[in-house]
Amino acid sequence: MTHVAHPYVQRIGINRDWRSRWYTTDPKKFREYIRTDAAIRAHLEKKLRTMSVDTVEIERNEKEVRIIIKTARPGLVIGRSGEGAVALKKELDMMFRKMKLTSKPEIKLDIEEIRSPESSARIVGLMLADGLEKRMTFRRVMKQTIEKVMANRDVIGVRMALAGRLGGADMARNEELKRGRIPLQTLRADIDFARVTARLPYGAIGIKVWIYRGEVFTDRKAGQTAQAPASTRERESAPASRTPRSPRPTNRTA
Repeated sequence: MTHVAHPYVQRIGINRDWRSRWYTTDPKKFREYIRTDAAIRAHLEKKLRTMSVDTVEIERNEKEVRIIIKTARPGLVIGRSGEGAVALKKELDMMFRKMKLTSKPEIKLDIEEIRSPESSARIVGLMLADGLEKRMTFRRVMKQTIEKVMANRDVIGVRMALAGRLGGADMARNEELKRGRIPLQTLRADIDFARVTARLPYGAIGIKVWIYRGEVFTDRKAGQTAQAPASTRERESAPASRTPRSPRPTNRTA
């Protein structure tokens, strides 16, 4: 059997960073931090499911926990005059009290806007799940979503896969749709990947989304990452044209 590597984990340290950034040498604190991070992500995923949240990043030190929420709809998360953010902060604080931590850290909440939601695999997966939960046909949802994603100039390739009782069928099956290129073996390729679940009356449908956004090159002198220029992307997305070969000269004697 083949061993499939996670597209995000495979690129950590190359063009990706950890989503939980902290360090400790104490085994007890390590277990506590892992348990707290999992609880934060589970709570935010349930609470902000309809608010187009892409990722939740966590940074911590001994005194405070900084939670970074990246979403395409920051206004819904923040609420009117910041009421939503304050309520979310109180809920996290109450959750920390119930977990009975050794030291109660200060919570800092940062909400960042995603300018291009169609280039985020998680948001695209949530769009697919929303369409399926509205009882639309899965082929129509996939085609409409893939056209919307490919209309974004930052996206070079997209791949979607659904698995489950599609269309209410008695037997589960897989359906896949692909457009453009998805170079999974190229580590410098900027590939976003997400798994989402659509809850339907006749069962759950699993959704996987891959989005290719070009290549990321590292400037070793400056220590910064730069995206491939648009001309390079167009050449990658365009089919390769072959130049006709010139005929070989023949030496024939009469």
